[in-house]
Amino acid sequence: MGDPYMEILIATDAWHPQVNGVVRTLSTTLDQLGAMGWKARVIHPGMFSHFTYPFYADIKLAFATRKRMDAIVGRQPPGFVHIATEGPVGWAMRSLCIQKGWAFSTAFHTNFPEYLAKFPGVPRSWTWNILRRFHSASSRTMVATHSIRQQLIAEGFDPNRLVFWGRGVDTQLFQPKPKSSRTKPIAIYVGRVSAEKSIEDFLGVDRPVQKWVVGDGPDRIRLQRKYPGARWFGWQKGENLAKLYADADVFVFPSRTDTFGLVMIEAMACGLPVAAYPVPGPVDIVIPGTGALGHDLGSAMDEALTCEPGYCREYAETHSWEKCTRQFLRNLVVATEQVKTETLVA
Repeated sequence: MGDPYMEILIATDAWHPQVNGVVRTLSTTLDQLGAMGWKARVIHPGMFSHFTYPFYADIKLAFATRKRMDAIVGRQPPGFVHIATEGPVGWAMRSLCIQKGWAFSTAFHTNFPEYLAKFPGVPRSWTWNILRRFHSASSRTMVATHSIRQQLIAEGFDPNRLVFWGRGVDTQLFQPKPKSSRTKPIAIYVGRVSAEKSIEDFLGVDRPVQKWVVGDGPDRIRLQRKYPGARWFGWQKGENLAKLYADADVFVFPSRTDTFGLVMIEAMACGLPVAAYPVPGPVDIVIPGTGALGHDLGSAMDEALTCEPGYCREYAETHSWEKCTRQFLRNLVVATEQVKTETLVA
């Protein structure tokens, strides 16, 4: 697949210390690329002057310009460029690539039109117009699921430029373990504690279960006061996170706006069935026997609790990070070769 030491540049507005699916996906992909002999470099907000996003202390917004981006990239043209996000860093890299005539790929990680529609005065049409413009300049836009691809096509994206890039799971870290004693089932949520995740839909379900919330965010203080009966663990990672997954009985994913939901695969790897709404993300991941989807989240939880944990684990084992990374690499090569071909024809 080309020169294994050719540099891959990944530009992203989502990076450490943020804790989310985008950062975990990019970090794991970088590890996989390194193991395969590729040289990859991340360009992130910390390389620019930046400020903290209100209400999200871990999110840095960069004052990214094309000139500053050019200086960071350096004189040696990269072999491949991938733009992971549509924020200031992403726009600056996009502008530089267009100026230099470099091919680049993009990814659709976050359904911003649905997120921002929750705020007054932000019509979905405005956000979709911006996203269409951003991604139309890329040779390939990577999406995680079929339903997201169909949504983008419906919103006017070029179907010939939409390609798949799946997600994996560390099945060594995330695996079933003996459960502690309990008087009632444990239902767990893992992720950001913020309005767009619809966590209150989970916390408000009237079912005889113990509710665990793993994560943090701007809504935590308010929700912790409103639902004192739930257990709040804050951010967890590594073995601590894996143990919490494995000790629960059902994973609840109340978000209606995620494009994939990496945490669902992590939960399944620990033998947890998933209860979620029938929306993009869950409809692509939760197959029969691994959980339940429904507009009534409580009923979905009831049904999910009847699933066989062993089958959830078997299904998660089919999601390999190595396979996903090779898919990512193929997309990069196709995107670059297409632009080279178009240039020669022109």
